[in-house]
Parts: sequence; structure tokens; C-alpha cells
Amino acid sequence: MDEGNSSQPSPLKNRTSAERRSERELVVTRTINAPPRLVFEAWIKVELFQRWWVPKSLGMTLLSCELDVRVGGAYRLVFRHPAAPEPLAFHGRYLEVTPPSRLVWTNEEAGANGQITTVTFEERAGQTLLAMRELYPSKEALDEAIRSGSTSGDMNETFDQLDELLASTTRSE
Repeated sequence: MDEGNSSQPSPLKNRTSAERRSERELVVTRTINAPPRLVFEAWIKVELFQRWWVPKSLGMTLLSCELDVRVGGAYRLVFRHPAAPEPLAFHGRYLEVTPPSRLVWTNEEAGANGQITTVTFEERAGQTLLAMRELYPSKEALDEAIRSGSTSGDMNETFDQLDELLASTTRSE
């Protein structure tokens, strides 16, 4: 994501904002139209996660999704992109799992430059204030991630997809 980037909401959609908060930290926030319990489940259940995580506009396909959501458990996501000759794998370990308010994991595909991601889910009048913080090991690692475009995935589109999924889930309950 670009530093200080934010998207404008449509009448039915919430605003996603991304901000570089320090030399090492990038924070994305969004209000999600569902309670924290349901939003948290969408992050930890494979059958839900794979339905919203990849922005459709990127042309990527999620080939496999493994989530062992417990402290010390691992995750592995494998994607195919038309421009990449080989599948792209992202993996790491869960450091903290506090249902339904907090998830923390490592991003190990970048080696020593990998960030720690913390997602918090805060109740706000039946909705969830979601904050996704990425803490990089150095200013240079975050600078490089921004330069390479690895932070520029369309989180607005991703979170729109999450809202759509949760709207359909809550209607069917």
C-alpha cells in the first residue's frame, strides 16, 4: 500500500485506510459490517478465508490454503499469478491467537526481512473496527516492501470481499 493511501467509500461500503505510522510500521484500518466473532472466524476458517482474501482484480488464484490457527501453528498460502512462472508461497507461524480479538503471525517468506502482522478486532456497535499492523524489522525492510509493491495489494477490495462474504453469512444464519 502507498503511504497515507486511503480509498473513498461508496454509500454502502466502509473506508479502508493505510498509513505508515513509523519507520517500521504500516497500519491498515477498516470497519467491517459484522461483529468481531464473525470477522475473526473469517480469518481462521479455511472455507471462509479462501473466499475473500485474494482481490479478484489481481488475477491471482489461491491454489492452496492451510491454516493451523493456534499459538505455534503454521499457515501456508500458495497462489498462481499469470505473470509468475511458478506459484508464489507465503508462510509463517502464529504467535498469538486470542479469539475473537487478536491474531499475530510471522511472514517468513521474506526471511530476515519478514514482518510481524497483528490484526485486532474491536467491537463497535455491532460492527468491527479491524486494524492490521505490519511491523518490519527495519526501516529499510519496510521501504523495500513499499518499493517492490508487496504492500500495495488492494486491501480495500479485499475487505470489500470480506464484508460481502459476512453479509451473505449473516443472512443465512
